[in-house]
Amino acid sequence: MYILISNEGCVILGSGSLRLRISFITEAIARITFTDGKPFQPGPSLIVTTQSTFTDYHLEDKLTNFTISTPTITITVDKESGGVSYFDQTGNILLGEPERGGKWLTAKKVYWTASNKNTWLSSQQNVNSECVADTARDVFEAKLEFVFNENEALFGFGSHEEGYSNLRGKCRQLYQHNRKIVIPYFVSTRGYGLLIDCCSLMVFHDDSLGSYIWADVVNELDYYFIYGGNFDNVTRGYHELTGKAPMLPKWAFGYIQSKERYVNANEMIAIAGEYRRRQIPLDLIVLDWRSWSGNFWGQKTFDPVRFPDPTTFINTLHEMNVHFMISVWPTMSGDCPNQKEMEQHGFMLGDGQTYNAFLSEARKLYWDQAYSGLFVHGVDAWWCDSSEPFVADWSNAVELESHIRLVVNTQNFKQYIDPSLINVYALLHAQGVYEGQRRTTSTKRVLNLTRSAYAGQHRYATVLWNGDISATWETLRRCIPEGVNFCAAGEPYWTLDIGAFFINYSINTWFWHGDYSDGCRGITDGDAIEPDPQDTGCRDLGFWELYARWFQYGSFLPMFRTHGTDASREIWRFGEAGTPFYDNIAKYIRLRYQLLPYIYSLAGQVTLNSYTIMRAVAIDYPNDTKTFNITDQYLFGSALMVCPVTTPMYYERNSKPIPDAPKTRLVYLPTGNQCTEQRQKIKPTQIFLFYQYFTLNFHQFLH
Repeated sequence: MYILISNEGCVILGSGSLRLRISFITEAIARITFTDGKPFQPGPSLIVTTQSTFTDYHLEDKLTNFTISTPTITITVDKESGGVSYFDQTGNILLGEPERGGKWLTAKKVYWTASNKNTWLSSQQNVNSECVADTARDVFEAKLEFVFNENEALFGFGSHEEGYSNLRGKCRQLYQHNRKIVIPYFVSTRGYGLLIDCCSLMVFHDDSLGSYIWADVVNELDYYFIYGGNFDNVTRGYHELTGKAPMLPKWAFGYIQSKERYVNANEMIAIAGEYRRRQIPLDLIVLDWRSWSGNFWGQKTFDPVRFPDPTTFINTLHEMNVHFMISVWPTMSGDCPNQKEMEQHGFMLGDGQTYNAFLSEARKLYWDQAYSGLFVHGVDAWWCDSSEPFVADWSNAVELESHIRLVVNTQNFKQYIDPSLINVYALLHAQGVYEGQRRTTSTKRVLNLTRSAYAGQHRYATVLWNGDISATWETLRRCIPEGVNFCAAGEPYWTLDIGAFFINYSINTWFWHGDYSDGCRGITDGDAIEPDPQDTGCRDLGFWELYARWFQYGSFLPMFRTHGTDASREIWRFGEAGTPFYDNIAKYIRLRYQLLPYIYSLAGQVTLNSYTIMRAVAIDYPNDTKTFNITDQYLFGSALMVCPVTTPMYYERNSKPIPDAPKTRLVYLPTGNQCTEQRQKIKPTQIFLFYQYFTLNFHQFLH
């Protein structure tokens, strides 16, 4: 039986050793904290930054429950079970817990090895039983159960691999990976969101096992219920907790040319110059890994052979109004100077190759290295690659089953990072880069393209891409809902490698599974000092069609960027002016620039009003249940519905023509919407066709 313990600025209830605290950030945001036999934790959150509190609530002690009300929401706590339910101001239930109560804590211990306090263990001995282990602290596993409404859809939790849209009936494993970005937050079409303040491994279930979130390591169960009534208000509440997104540079929304990899300064100048000669817009060109010398992996300086005068090189790009982004890594090896300097200060994790972003002093040194070796030469933007920073199964030939992958990858994290913090490395890494550049100058906005994120990372000017994916139509289809889910989780900027990173197929690695090989040259030789003259791009017309469709889709993402390995991706690798694929790519680049005032205005709304650019159809039309499971449409701002083509119409792999393939796709118009097509009103919910015409001799490629 729960009784009232305290009502001084927050409500604390207790039952035996259990304590439940309910406090408010605003009248629409409640914080729920649950512990067992331990005091509530006083420490700051890595996720939540707000200092706001709201104390003008009303508490009623009723026969079977406690009722806590604000002008916006009402929360009830069952006296018998401690089960919490949330209601809007009219009494409609928004979210509940089971009658038996939905919050569970199981005591456990975290251990470290006495020989290396940077190396963490999840059990008392290592695999060889060679190290004495000391107890670091007592913690809990946690489980938070839910009772969802039958007619609601859920979105969020970041960007993953399965291609889910609505998360009802689904399971999501929440750990960082090359192709998994975790945000511990979901939103509902019923107008609320839930943020879990936990940085350990988590798993979300809404399936045959139940509806709950399980957390591996917590000091207490700590989460926030955000009510807004509609999606935009809920997102504003999320940003109230986690911080505002700064404005990105305007050029960040233009066209970005990248590949694995440009070899030297002359090549990059030539590529930029060729775009200018062809009068094809270009705002940013990207230098991938090996900007450094020899085997100095992660060294934040330019190779003097391939980039003998980096300042002049970057100035030459700037004279063409092209900006420059460079890849930087959290890992350093080969006894490079940056690595040695980190080691001298004790700033490396236990693997000896990854700097310890959990230390503010290490983050400062990392920036100092990036500043002195790169930023002083005029670098405009950062590509913080591999920011998970561990991916244990990346060298396997066969993809592991999902439950085994979870164990293999998270155990690898736990070797070097406290188990309660394995999901948050990228957040702190991004913080160091952002704060370092802002300390250095206020005249250049920060832009950080990175592969891993956590709740609140938007406040550090990050754009996330979904990792090293493979060139298949199925991958394209899966990307669309995953990008929508990432943005639904309150993080506004998401992108991908247009055309996918891997074009070709490798029998030795599970992840390198593209469908096309003609003309593919593979990864650029690590010792190359000149570009490969035989790399003229993939020649498979099946890939050209896939790339064209992916390019169309990519032109309606927050960041518009082509990148990948195996073959070059510049526009002239797909024909010449007057040929259909070239002209189609040029058309969508120019369309992007026609839309740039609209897109940049949306970015302004992100910063000013916590707006979301890339939007699930369901979150703008929550009363139309037919929108809940749409996987191939989304809204790009309030004015555009994007409906990518996700099946081939003209070519299979190996340039094999597809005879008589349909040249149409279905588009769903949600209830409550009016659409005008050629000045003719289309009735709400009407299914209609977008026709696309293309002659087999490539004279036309119309949309």
